Amino acid sequence: MSYCKPPVEVQPGKVDWDDPHLESLLQKTEGWQLDGRGSYVPKDVQIHLGWGAGIGMPCMLVWEGDGVIAIETDFPMQLGEHARVDKPVEDRLRCIWGVVMKGRPGNRPGDEARDIHIYWLLISTG
Repeated sequence: MSYCKPPVEVQPGKVDWDDPHLESLLQKTEGWQLDGRGSYVPKDVQIHLGWGAGIGMPCMLVWEGDGVIAIETDFPMQLGEHARVDKPVEDRLRCIWGVVMKGRPGNRPGDEARDIHIYWLLISTG
């Protein structure tokens, strides 16, 4: 019994780009945009930079994962900076403490003009 089988040769199918059915389907997809956000609904939050910061700055919480959050700001932040994010939950605030571990400029249309930055914060668990 051999585990090293020769690769199967796959011939790509021929496409008739002038086929009216294909043309109609392609026209339906013209306005589509791929977005890696998934189904997370962005939330308005406040971020406080440093351990003793008193005044929060508005930003958007754009993703929450296991031990990591992503925020969108219109100001730069330093990697390694400690931060507190105040997230409204019903009638109270939930404080999320973390450290900025990664950041980049926004790359969606309009982000450059609005000076948008995306940062990932590693959440402190205690």
